[in-house]
This record gives sequence, C-alpha cells and structure tokens, in this order.
Amino acid sequence: MTNTFIDLLNSKDVLLADGATGTTLFNMGLQAGDAPELWNVDKPAKIKALYQGAVDAGSDLFLTNTFGGTAARLKLHNAQDRVFELNRIGAELGREVADKSARPIAVVGSVGPTGEIMQPVGELSHALAVEMFHQQAEGLKAGGVDVLWLETISAPEEFRAAAEAFALADMPWCGTMSFDTAGRTMMGVTSSALAELVEDIDNKPLAFGANCGTGASDILRTVLGFAAQGTERAIISKGNAGIPKYVNGHIHYDGTPALMGEYAVMARDSGAKIIGGCCGTLPDHLRAMREALDTQPRAMRPTLEKIVDALGPFSSAGDGTGDDVAPVRERRGRRKSQTQTSSQ
Repeated sequence: MTNTFIDLLNSKDVLLADGATGTTLFNMGLQAGDAPELWNVDKPAKIKALYQGAVDAGSDLFLTNTFGGTAARLKLHNAQDRVFELNRIGAELGREVADKSARPIAVVGSVGPTGEIMQPVGELSHALAVEMFHQQAEGLKAGGVDVLWLETISAPEEFRAAAEAFALADMPWCGTMSFDTAGRTMMGVTSSALAELVEDIDNKPLAFGANCGTGASDILRTVLGFAAQGTERAIISKGNAGIPKYVNGHIHYDGTPALMGEYAVMARDSGAKIIGGCCGTLPDHLRAMREALDTQPRAMRPTLEKIVDALGPFSSAGDGTGDDVAPVRERRGRRKSQTQTSSQ
C-alpha cells in the first residue's frame, strides 16, 4: 500500500505543513474552554474549512482537529467515552478534503499531550498513558490518516509511551516537543536530548522536531541544535507566528506573512525538512511561506546572529545546551513582524 506522507517525504525537497488549528477555530467562533474535538461532530463544515484553508494555501499536509483527543483531555468535557468516535471523524473529514485535491495531500493525525504528569513525578502510569494514546491512535487509523503526529510534548516519558502506543496501532509517526523554557521543554529536555531520544526508542519516528515555543527565532535555534547532532532523520519546525501579546482581552501574534516567509526559508536552511506554523499562523502566512520556499534558493546554514538580525531576538541567552549564542537584543532596522494579525 502507498502512503501519501511517506511518498511526499521521500520525493520532495521540503514539505510545507499547516498552520494554527486553535487560532483558526477561535476565529470561526470557538469559545475559550470549549473542546475543539466536539466540532468534528457538531460543526463538520467548519472543520473541513479549517483543513481546506491549509490545502488552498499550498500545504502538503495538515493535522487533524484531534490535538486534545485522549481520554484524559476529553474527560474535562465529559466526552471520555467518545475517543474513538471523535478521532475517527476528525480523520474522515480530513480524508474527504485531501482526496478531492488535485495534488497529493497527506492527512496527519494530531496527538497532543494527555495533560497529566507521568510517574515518578506525577500519577500517570506508563501503562495507562500507552492505553490512552493507543485508543486515540486506533480512532485516527480507522479514519484514514497517513501518519500519526505527536506534538507539544514536554516529558520524555510521555514521548516514549506514545511511541509504544503507535507501535501497537502499527502506524508510522512523527513527534515534536515544545521548547519554551530557555531552549528546553517544561520538563527540561534539550534539543540534543530529543535527538538522542528518538534514536534510543524501539519504534522510531519518521521525523522529529519542535513546535510552538516562544517565536520564530527560538525555534530556529532549536532546529540548529537538532542538526548539530548529525541526525539523518527528517527534522520538523512548526513555529509560532511571532510573539504573543495580550491585547483587548485576546492573545494576538505579531508575525506578518512576510516574517513567516523569511522564517520558512531560514528553517529549511537550518536543516528542517518539514516546515509549518503553530499558534497564530493563518492561511495568509502559509501562502507567504509556500512562495518563499518555492522561489528562494537554498543558502548556507544561518548563524545565530543572522537569525537575530532577520527575525528578532531570542527569548533567552542560551538554549540549554551550553553552546555560545548570539546576544539577546532588541530588533533593529527594518521589521516585518510588528503587526497584530490573529488571535489564538
């Protein structure tokens, strides 16, 4: 059997992923505290519009609306008994959109963190985490996703549990962590530690990398950290559209399409194979990223100084690996990023 994601990964120089699910759904009327996954059943037209927006903008793949699709997350909305259903339908809606496209589009099953702290620090056992991830994976598999996509993970224990669950589901997968605390995840994982982790586990991902975090500059520093380990595995960069700001009761991201286009090219040149956007990234951003990737030739791997000059300062002086870094300083010269474009 052919697999669209694997075919695209093997045949294309770089893949453009999608943008922000949450930002887009909030713009469609989702309210804070609502479960986006319930819209797979209650508002399927809006979920298909979410997916279609990425396809029309030039993305090669999009993530399903299933980020909070584990029993632990759905329990907050009294929907813990609907894990298989909500994940299956989220994937089926994606399959509808992808299959009618004139070009190959991969449907990627989004799997977010459980929201629980794993043992020994917390109470979530490895066995229960595997069970929850496996249940979600089976729903996404039944709905027809090409690959599973673990994202926004902080703890290595949760990463390992998901890998085991995906093996039980017999599904290929990718995995990203969120590096948002001085270049580390909330649980202290560095870019080099994740690069080592993906080679240490039995069920290795097709690609790994970073998503979300604190902005375009920081995620590129993390991507450079992955590349410095000499990995031959595809690297993912899915950064936020600029820096979040609280304005008039809402979170806005200050990254313009032009900035995200520049980010996309620099992510590619830093070593990323799969490039997309996270919070705040809308179709207009994706269009700019697609055009930039298609029209700008490859260049040398950017230095940290070049990243700062192009995209703005890092949020911390170091990335947790002990390497020397460019100074954290204010943006200077022309700036493409300082407009409020979206809310999350």
